[in-house]
Amino acid sequence: MENTELKPLEILYQDEYLVAINKPSGLLVHKSPIDKHETRFALQELRDQIGQYVYPVHRLDKPTSGVLLFALDRETVKVMSQCFRDNEVQKEYIAIVRGYTESKGQIDHPLKQMLDTKVQKERGITKEEQEAQTEYERLATVELPYAVSRYPVARYSLVKLRPKSGRKHQLRRHMKHIFHPIVGDTKHGRGEHNNLFREKFDCHRLLLHSTKISFMHPVKKEKIVIEAKIDPMFEKLFQTFAWEFNRL
Repeated sequence: MENTELKPLEILYQDEYLVAINKPSGLLVHKSPIDKHETRFALQELRDQIGQYVYPVHRLDKPTSGVLLFALDRETVKVMSQCFRDNEVQKEYIAIVRGYTESKGQIDHPLKQMLDTKVQKERGITKEEQEAQTEYERLATVELPYAVSRYPVARYSLVKLRPKSGRKHQLRRHMKHIFHPIVGDTKHGRGEHNNLFREKFDCHRLLLHSTKISFMHPVKKEKIVIEAKIDPMFEKLFQTFAWEFNRL
């Protein structure tokens, strides 16, 4: 199952204004009405680990791993949150997806707003369409000798994803839109491929990882680049598929 055993969070960057961690897959950023049974949250664990309050400036889905940034004071969270909203933070991800994608491309597909709670729906908050763009680049492919659906073999791509907007589940929904859903996605993916990875590779996680974010520091006014290495599950798959991704 997902690797969320209690151990110190990996801190990737820290100064007097910001701190970033490599969030494990399966760990919520903060309490959510969607996962009321959960007792572990990155916000509380990081607060306890560094001994001071932290403020989330963006989110990663529970099953997504990688770079997660927090602010250490209210003014910094205000500025950084606006930077994320204004798409002034450059983000990169890797994902393993179904099929062979094009070598590169851009997905320009509006996404309806996803409502988190029944309260929002009861208040009549509508699911408005929002502009959304994602760039992708194929890094590697693999063909596996397993029949899936009507196909005699199973094909997958390793892709780099660069979201140019910040919609909820954007990467997962965009990859589904171009018929290359991310493996392990139980909401937007394909069950037969998820099952294959569970059965053949003991992989029970969404194969989406935030590898890098870069931005202008709100106080120091210098370019900050924060990178997160892949976890053991990704490493195992890379080794199995003879993939190399040297930067990680």
